[in-house]
Amino acid sequence: MGVDPESLEKTLYNAIIDEEPLFIYPETIHEMNLVPTNITLSAAELLLPTADAREYRLKEALAPIKPEFDFILIDCPPSLGILSILSLTAATHLVVPIQCQFKSFLGTDLLLDTVGRVRKKLNKNLEIAGFIPTMLDSRTAQETRTVNAIQDQLSQIATIYPAIPKSIAFADASERRIPLAVYDKNHAALKAMNKIVKDLEKLKV
Repeated sequence: MGVDPESLEKTLYNAIIDEEPLFIYPETIHEMNLVPTNITLSAAELLLPTADAREYRLKEALAPIKPEFDFILIDCPPSLGILSILSLTAATHLVVPIQCQFKSFLGTDLLLDTVGRVRKKLNKNLEIAGFIPTMLDSRTAQETRTVNAIQDQLSQIATIYPAIPKSIAFADASERRIPLAVYDKNHAALKAMNKIVKDLEKLKV
């Protein structure tokens, strides 16, 4: 997003650990507002297990600003630790990226179990909006089989969005700290990503 994480005086850490008002980066970035994080979030993961009402801290931090925004996107870590639980507790909908590798696909069962527990104990209204196959190399038979398995086994749970192809352009854009659409506005992956965005805009939140 073009923000130097080491230069930040306030981050999400201050909201979920110190229970301060949520810090929103003072400048809009590509027409979006950003609540930044940096390495301090790793420390938060160590401190949260002993915090009071820990699962609700992100939800409570977001509550005062929710009326100001059409959508709030929470970027979760790939693990299912306490930070992901906070995110699932705060969210209305969940979008699940699945790398087109067999082991990544197998991990979906654990995620679905976690979602079930969160619904039962913390957020009964949490919905799965869809699954996004990612980093697809359609030249490989194994990845094609994985995409087919995602479609066959998960389509009864939620929408399966178009697969995002593997491309070095994602890494190049990340290195330059800009979105792919700014780095290469004609990139082939944007067609699938734009369809996903249009579908998500229709969600009732």
